[in-house]
Amino acid sequence: MNEKNFEQIYEEYKQQGKVQAKLEMAEELTTGAEHIIAVRRNSDDDLIAFKTESGRELDYVTALEEAKAGKIAHVDVIHRYGRDVLRSEPDGVKENNLGELPSF
Repeated sequence: MNEKNFEQIYEEYKQQGKVQAKLEMAEELTTGAEHIIAVRRNSDDDLIAFKTESGRELDYVTALEEAKAGKIAHVDVIHRYGRDVLRSEPDGVKENNLGELPSF
């Protein structure tokens, strides 16, 4: 019986994801979707506002609406806790995660 190399299979999977993420990032450049470059948090460490690369400052609800419309890159809108939630797209790029961005 062939023994599976789970580590190798997982590493190949991750590499394929990185390649796909780069392709999707290149596609986003043509759509005009903005990137979030900074975040604002409240005293409970919740994200409450976002700053885009063009300098726009968006409250949470506006950012949700724009993300749903495809106007913001590298984020997903998911439904959790009875409401829509903005989260970083799981693209394997740590630097663009909302929790890693600087404050404004």
